[in-house]
This record gives sequence, structure tokens and C-alpha cells, in this order.
Amino acid sequence: MPGGPAVSGAGIGAPSPPKSKLAGILMTAFAAFGGILYGYDTGTISGIIAMDDWLATFGDQHNANVDAGNPLGLSLSTSRESLVVSILAAGTFFGALGGAPVADILGRRIGLIVSCVVFSLGIALQTGSSNWATFIVGRFFAGFGVGLVSTLVPMYQSECAPKWIRGAVVSGYQWAITIGLLLASVINNATKDRTSHAAWRIPISIQFIWAFILFVGMFWLPETPRWLIKNDRQDDAARSLSRLTSLPADDPEVVAELEEIRAALREEQQRGESSYLDCFRFNKSKIAFRTLSGIFIQAWQQLTGINFIFYFGTTFFKNAGIGNPFLVSVATNIVNVFMTLPGMWGVEKFGRRSLLLWGAVVMCICEYLVAIIGVTISVNNASGQKALIALVCIYIAAFASTWGPIAWVIVGEIFPLNIRAKAMSLSVASNWLWNWAISYATPYLVNTDAGDAGLGVKVFFIWGSTCAGCIVFTYFCIPETKGLSLEQVDLLYENSTPITSARYRRELIARDLHVGDTYAKGSHEVAEDRDEKEQV
Repeated sequence: MPGGPAVSGAGIGAPSPPKSKLAGILMTAFAAFGGILYGYDTGTISGIIAMDDWLATFGDQHNANVDAGNPLGLSLSTSRESLVVSILAAGTFFGALGGAPVADILGRRIGLIVSCVVFSLGIALQTGSSNWATFIVGRFFAGFGVGLVSTLVPMYQSECAPKWIRGAVVSGYQWAITIGLLLASVINNATKDRTSHAAWRIPISIQFIWAFILFVGMFWLPETPRWLIKNDRQDDAARSLSRLTSLPADDPEVVAELEEIRAALREEQQRGESSYLDCFRFNKSKIAFRTLSGIFIQAWQQLTGINFIFYFGTTFFKNAGIGNPFLVSVATNIVNVFMTLPGMWGVEKFGRRSLLLWGAVVMCICEYLVAIIGVTISVNNASGQKALIALVCIYIAAFASTWGPIAWVIVGEIFPLNIRAKAMSLSVASNWLWNWAISYATPYLVNTDAGDAGLGVKVFFIWGSTCAGCIVFTYFCIPETKGLSLEQVDLLYENSTPITSARYRRELIARDLHVGDTYAKGSHEVAEDRDEKEQV
């Protein structure tokens, strides 16, 4: 490819950042508030489906035994429990796929504003529902909004955050998810004993507040400079980056960052990479490998079994003989919130790859122990039940500090700009597809009704095995990207493998290599890729 100015210098977010970066970090971090919508909406259903008034309104009243734990004889059939939990994930799957055209056409910022409107529609339908169909439709639309948010927030943050703290900022999205889960469990616990529809309508309607805060806040935030450059709005991109860095638009550091983005975009456009089909091209940039890595890391995150605890935890603990399962659910959510903080620090201290490996190891051990202990003790064994709770908490802590936030960091930074929206939407859609599959299948796996597998606690043997798969996947497929700009990540994929990535990453940082430095050098390779694509 002919010519193009070389980009040199430290770039935005050098290792010794000035204090003026704080404003941009705070603006980027605010977008993480979208995680509250995600976490709260997914977390609230676990408690709602165990509330007496909700069961009286939507459940099957004559299929349960009357006992001390269920004095009204209320129940929810396996098919209805599966549908009401999984329909949210079905909506989020389509919302995540819709995130790509929304992000590319409207922009990352306006897309998030639209997401809040769609989400609020779903909440309104659920809050005002008095029949099963309306409640389910409301769950779907809320899910569609959450799906849009789950694609757009990590994309917005990755494109705006300085490279030296990008991992921690994007991890803040997962932290917001955990806070949403905790708020849901606390509010469920506060309203569960009400005898009116307020028991479940209050937890649902509170979500209007979260949507309003994000809706209003996004009006004050800038659009991402990368999207503006892609849409040839050069002056707007300079102003946006100026706001994010608190530097003048003509500052050499801002100019250098913008030129590196332009250089990377020009190279991608020369290769012709912009369609969904291009997300699966096997070329020098390893686009197909990167897309598949994003799709599978989101799938493996769900296959750790974490949402079994947050979707069905209250019911599971209750069936396991544990007293006050609502409080146990609150406790597990507290662990989830506070153990995400070490992950936000560790992702920039120890890197992405090592934390993913060690997190999967700890989760694998804990889940096998939960399964083994669970099948060898009785529900009346108090010590055994406490051991189960402790192991579940350790497992949640391992997830919260590793796979919870880092999976979002990875999908936010491994894709080139021209296909980023499409590849991210495919990755996030994978997350929600597996979320739906697990939430739909789990009641059939653990319940003891006719036709169910009745695995109960033995389901943790499955989760332990999938965590072993996480270890293998990470070792062979996930490179170390700590401290690199999004454009330097392109160079990392082109010139190393996941196993050798740590060494090449150190070389990139030591030599301060950027896309512009290799732009002219790779011109003949770009032409070869373009000719090969035309032949295909």
C-alpha cells in the first residue's frame, strides 16, 4: 500500500499519563452504567419467580405440595419456569445482533440512547401485566434493549478509554453488572413478603430509574473518535478526542492518535474488510480467528455455569435444604460485586491471559467439589450445607475477578475498526445464545418433575467440565493484549500467536511500534490479500 505518514510517539494514554486524563476516564466509565440494566434485569427474575403473589398470578396453583416452605401450594411448571427465565436471553440475542447496524448507522452514543427507550418499553409491559402473555412479551423487549446495551457499552468504552487503563475501564461494565445483580437480590428480599402485586412490580418498575440515568447521561458524553473517523467526520473526531484527553484538538498527542486510527482504517479499507462475511476471512490479520475467539470466549463465559447461580440460585438453595435462600442469594451477590474489584486491578497488573487461565482452574476445582460434596451429604447436614455455600462463594469470587470482566475486555479490543461493530455483535450474540440455552435447559436438568433429568447438585459436574474446556481454550486462543492500543492489537495478531503473544507484546511496547510504522512495509501483502479475496 503506498505511502502514509508514520505514527510515532507515546500515543494517548502513555505509561505515565497526566492527571488531565481523569475527565475522559470518568466519561468513559459512566457508560458502564449500562451494566446495571443488564445485571438487575437478569438478577431480579430469580427472586420474582419464588414470590407468592407472582406465583398466584402467573403460576400453577395446584401442582405443588402444601408444606411449611410452601404454605399456599403454589408452583411454576418446568416449562413456564424455563420460558420466563430464558425469554429475556432470546430477546438479548436479537438485540446483540441488532447492535451492529445500530452502532454503525446511528453511532455508539445514540445507539445507547435508543437502547434505553426499547428497554423501558419492556419494563412498562412487565410492570402493567396481569396475564402471562403480556409479561413474556415485556421480558422479550427488555431483553432486546439489554442486548443492544451489551454490544454497545464495551464497544463505546474500548474506543474511548486510554490504552493504559482500557482493561480496567471495560471491566467496570462487568462490575456494574454485579452491582445490578446485588441490587436485584436486595430489593427482592425487601419486597418478597408483600401480599399484593407490589411484591414483584416494585422490583421490576425500579428499572425505569436505571434506564433514565443512562439515557440522560449519554446526551452529555462524546461520540467515539473512531466511529467519527470511520464516517469521515474528522473535525468532530478531533473535538471528541480533545474532550476525552482534556487536550487541545491540535495537540501533537491528539493528532498522532487520530492519524494512527486513520492509518489502521485505511489499511482495513484497502483489504475490503467491512461485511459479515469478512468477519470470517482467513488472511494475514487473522480476522476469522479473532472473530471465532470472540464468539467462543463469550460462549465459554456462559458455560462456566455462573448464571445457574444468579437465575436459579434462590430456588436451588431452597431445594438443597438451605434456610432463607433469599439471604444466601444476597450473600453470593455481595461476593460477586466486591471480588470484581480485584479483577479490575489485576487485568492491568497481571494481564488478560494469565487471569483467565488461573480463574478457570479455580472454578473447575470448586465446581467439582460442590458436585462431589452435594451427592455425598444429606440436606439435613448443616456442616455440609455450609461447605457448599463456601465453595459456591469461592467459585463466584474466581469468576468475578477473572472471566466475568475479562471476557468483555477481550471482545472490546481484539477486532479491527472496520468490522468491530459486526464482530462484537456476533460475539455478544453468542453470549446471549448460550445464556438462553442454559437458562432454558437448566430447569429440565435439575428439576424432579416427570420428564426432567433430576440432576440437582450433580449439574456441577457439567459446569466443572466446561471450566476445564475454558483452560484449554484460553491457552491456545487468547493472546496477551495488556497495555496495547487497539491498533497495536492488530499488529500483535498479525505477527504472533496466542502462545508467543506475551513476548511480541513486550517488543511492541519497548520499540513503540504503531500501525503507521509498518504501513508502507505491508503494501504488497495488502494487495495480495485483496487479489485473493477477488478470486474467491
